Amino acid sequence: MSAVLIVLGVLLVVAIVLGLWVAGIYNSLVSLRNRFKNAFAQIDVQLKRRYDLIPNLVEIAKGYMKHESGTLEAVIKARNIAYTASQNAAANPADAGAVKNLLSAESGLAGAMSKLMVVSEQYPDLKANQNMMQLTEEMTSTENKISFARQAYNDSVMGYNTTRESFPTNILAGMFNFSEAQLFQIEDVAERSAPKVSFA
Repeated sequence: MSAVLIVLGVLLVVAIVLGLWVAGIYNSLVSLRNRFKNAFAQIDVQLKRRYDLIPNLVEIAKGYMKHESGTLEAVIKARNIAYTASQNAAANPADAGAVKNLLSAESGLAGAMSKLMVVSEQYPDLKANQNMMQLTEEMTSTENKISFARQAYNDSVMGYNTTRESFPTNILAGMFNFSEAQLFQIEDVAERSAPKVSFA
C-alpha cells in the first residue's frame, strides 16, 4: 500500500509541476501580448493626433488652392479610410488582418499627403500662412512620434512572436490560440518615409 501512495505522491508532484509550468508559459504569453497591445495604443494616440490635424491642414489649404479640390478631397477620403482602419486595428491589435488593413490605409494616406505637399508648392501665399506653418510643424512632430511609437510596437511584437514560436511554448500557444502578431511596417520602400510636410 505504501508503494502505491509513493507513486501517487510522485504523480501528484509531477502534475503540480507540469501545471505550474503551463501556467507560467500562459502568463508569459499574456504579458507579452498585453505589452504589444499597449505599444499599439501608443501608435494609435499619435495616429489620431495626425488624423485630427489633417482636416485643419486641408481647410487652410482650401482657401488658397481653389482649383485643387480633387487633391483636397483625396486627402480627406484617404484620412477617413485610415481613421476607420485605425479604429479596427485598435479594437484588437492582435488581429493581423486589421493591422495589415491599417498599413494599407496608411500607405494610401501617405500618397495623398505627398501629392498635397507637391501641389501646395505652387502656392507661395499658402506656404507663408502662419497657421499653415504651425500645422506643418505639428504634423512633423507627430510623424516623429509615430515613428518612435512604431519602433516600440515592433520591438514588443518581435518579443511576443519569438516567445510564441519557441519550443515548447509554440505548442501551448497553439492550444490557447495565441496567434502571430503583425509588425507595423510598410512594405513598399518608397512609402517607408513619413509623408513630407514642408511649406518652407
